[in-house]
Amino acid sequence: MSLRGLQYWARMKKKAPPTPERFTGFADRTGRFFKALAKHQEREWFKAHREDYDQGWLNPMLALLGEVRQRVEPLFPREELAGPKVFRIYRDVRFSKDKSPYKTHLGGYLALGGAKAGPSMIALPYVHIGADGVFAAVGQYMMDPAQLADFRAGVTDDVRGADLAKLLQKLTRAGFTVGSYGQLKRVPRGSDPEHPRADLLKRKGLVVTFPPVPRELLVSPKLVGWLVTQTKRTVPLVEWLAAVSL
Repeated sequence: MSLRGLQYWARMKKKAPPTPERFTGFADRTGRFFKALAKHQEREWFKAHREDYDQGWLNPMLALLGEVRQRVEPLFPREELAGPKVFRIYRDVRFSKDKSPYKTHLGGYLALGGAKAGPSMIALPYVHIGADGVFAAVGQYMMDPAQLADFRAGVTDDVRGADLAKLLQKLTRAGFTVGSYGQLKRVPRGSDPEHPRADLLKRKGLVVTFPPVPRELLVSPKLVGWLVTQTKRTVPLVEWLAAVSL
C-alpha cells in the first residue's frame, strides 16, 4: 500500500468511534438509584454516588441503544438513524420554582437522522427508567407548528389518514398505547368537529408506548431483543410520520 493509502487509513481509524460495549443489564430492576436520588437532591450526594450512576445506568443505556440501533437500522432503508443520545441528568431550573438539581429518571433515545433534535424529533425508541417507572415508546412527542400542520393535513387526507387510523388500531390491539404531549378540547379551527379522525386532529403530537417492559429484562441482555421486536411493529407508523413531517 502506498504512503498516501496508509495515511488515509490511519486517519479513518483515528476518526472511527469506539466499539460500544455490549449491554448486559442495568444495575437493578427497580431503579433504586433514582429513588434514592429523589430523596437526596444534594450535589454532594450525587458526587459521592456518581460512579453508581455512570456504571449502573448511563453506560448501560448507551450500550443498549447502540445495540438496538445496529439491529433496527436495516428496517429503515430510506432514512438515516442518528446515534444514541441520552438526556442529561441535570435539570434546567432557570424558569422553575422547583430548584431540585437532578432528574429522577434516565431517558435515552434513537431518532431519525433527518429529524430536528428536541421534543419534535421522531424517536424510535425512547427508553425511560426512573423513580416514576419504566417505559419505551416511539413517535413525535411534541410537534412544532409546521410539523403539526403537516400532520393534520395527513390526518384529514382520505388515504393517508385512513392508513394512520388502521396502523394505530393494529398497534392498540397488540398492547400499545396511543398518546401525545397534549390534546385540544376541540378540533382545530376550520376542521369538521364530526370528522371520523377528530381525536387525532386534537393531538399536538403522536407517540405509541410499548406494552409494559418486563422488569426482569432490565437486568438482562434480552432487553435488546425485546425492544427490537416492539420497534419492528412500529416501523409503518414511524415511516408515516417521516413521510409527512421530514
